Amino acid sequence: MDAMAVQYARELTRRGIETSIIVPGAFTGGTNHFAHSGRPTDTTRLAEYEAGPTKGLGDEILKAFAAIVPADADASAVSDAIVRVVDLPFGQRPFRVHVDPTEDGAAVAFAVMDRVRAEMLHRVGLSDLLQPRRLQVD
Repeated sequence: MDAMAVQYARELTRRGIETSIIVPGAFTGGTNHFAHSGRPTDTTRLAEYEAGPTKGLGDEILKAFAAIVPADADASAVSDAIVRVVDLPFGQRPFRVHVDPTEDGAAVAFAVMDRVRAEMLHRVGLSDLLQPRRLQVD
């Protein structure tokens, strides 16, 4: 999904459309995400996995994430971040915003990937795809 969002952002710059990618971290409270995630509908495959060395791994992962999310993590922080980005003037919106109560390192990893992608665009002469074009309105 992220690669698609990055590609759309680059393609839209020449049309004068500015985008920001909002990256929500793990929120175990206030949403039903974890309650409805990680549950395969293919019960035959699930039984095969549960019979092997990964037995219970899904539950372990859910517990591990629940343990690192601060008790006061509020999923509404994501919508607050979106409002802040939308309220910024054209040309001042960040390319990517992380809202992650766990600070799991994704912000660092994405910053490196975004930098590598930007350097490649510079190298191949497509730097204009990094900032939205200001269109003239008549």
